[in-house]
Amino acid sequence: MLSNSKLQTIIWTSRIDESEKFYSGLLGLSIKEQSDGALVYDVNGSVLRVSPIAETTPTEHTVLGFSVTDVDSVVTSLTNQGIIFERFEGFPHEANGILRTPDDSIVAWFRDPDGNLLSVVQFPLIQ
Repeated sequence: MLSNSKLQTIIWTSRIDESEKFYSGLLGLSIKEQSDGALVYDVNGSVLRVSPIAETTPTEHTVLGFSVTDVDSVVTSLTNQGIIFERFEGFPHEANGILRTPDDSIVAWFRDPDGNLLSVVQFPLIQ
């Protein structure tokens, strides 16, 4: 029934101004429109809606992931802009926060101004 629908991701924020600086400025996303106070981004054909709410709580698990072709360069760039990457107990993170998984995926996690857990991931090439 919904297999032909267009998926949109919604993230809640209690800090809309900080979120706009984060998503537009630090992450480099372009605002497509503003709707009912929400920031609406086009992320390579997918919609990310950052919607205002009175208060929110940091997430425990990843709510949004960006699939990229070079995690190392993205992590370096974001680190240079002041992003701090998360490290989780029991995982063999590299000094810069990157985790290389047994299936050859490469991932790093960071948080937005509301504490939503985001990731950048590079999946292995399938031959």
